[in-house]
Order: sequence, then structure tokens, then C-alpha cells
Amino acid sequence: MRRILVSAALAISVAWGAAAQAQGSATDAKQQVSQLLRDWVTAENEHDAAALDRILDDQFISTYAAGKPTRKAAFIASLTKGKADPQQSQSLTDETIVVDGDTAILVGTDTFHRTDHAEPDGLALRYTITCVRRHGHWVALAEHIVKLP
Repeated sequence: MRRILVSAALAISVAWGAAAQAQGSATDAKQQVSQLLRDWVTAENEHDAAALDRILDDQFISTYAAGKPTRKAAFIASLTKGKADPQQSQSLTDETIVVDGDTAILVGTDTFHRTDHAEPDGLALRYTITCVRRHGHWVALAEHIVKLP
């Protein structure tokens, strides 16, 4: 009888440890994906093509509203032409992250700010981003953004 109780206690302990580890892994993944998004914003603001190349998957695709999809190379080129503008920044709010294995979905709001109040000051975009874990690192696979009223 004692052997059965010890075996049952050990099984419960192992199961609880595995559940706690899975919960910790999901929390870690959410933090990693959230950091990836913040790195992406920084790379956009600094016009850093090399960082965007690391952040975006080779199959990356972006769509804005009902517009034509843009692939990775064209997306990076459009964001990095010209010099970085120190008067522009972005803030991310209303962020929700769902992680399922090696896939993460991020939904939130990206608002543009300018110290000189020029366009696009106050522009708010709602985003849905799909990220995947490749070779142990998270990358952005796709995004869809729409302008908020």
C-alpha cells in the first residue's frame, strides 16, 4: 500500500512539474514575442534594414487594409528609405498575445507620435501579427494592419 501511495505521489509531482514548466514556457514565449515586436518598432524607427531582415521571416508578407500584399524585401525597402527620423516614435497598446506551440498571434494597437506634430502624428493602426519559432528564435511571418478611426 505504501508503495502505491509513493508511486501516486511521484506521478502527481511529475505531472505538476510538467504543467508548471509548460506554463513557464508559454509565459517565456509571450515575453520573447513581445520583445520581438518592440525590436521591430525600434528597427522601423531607426530605418535598420539588417535588424528587420533578422526579425522578419523569409516568407514574410504584410497587408494594409484591403491593399495588395507586400513581401519581405519590398516591405523592408519601403521602411528604410531615407534617414531615420528622430522626431518619430511609436507606442504599442492593447496587446494580446496567444501562443500555441511554435506559433504566436499578436493583436494590438500601434500609435505614431511626432515631436513636431507633423503627419503621421496620432495615426493609430490595429495590427494582427503571426510569429513562428524557427530554429529556437521567434520571427514575424505575417502582419495585417488597418487604420483606426
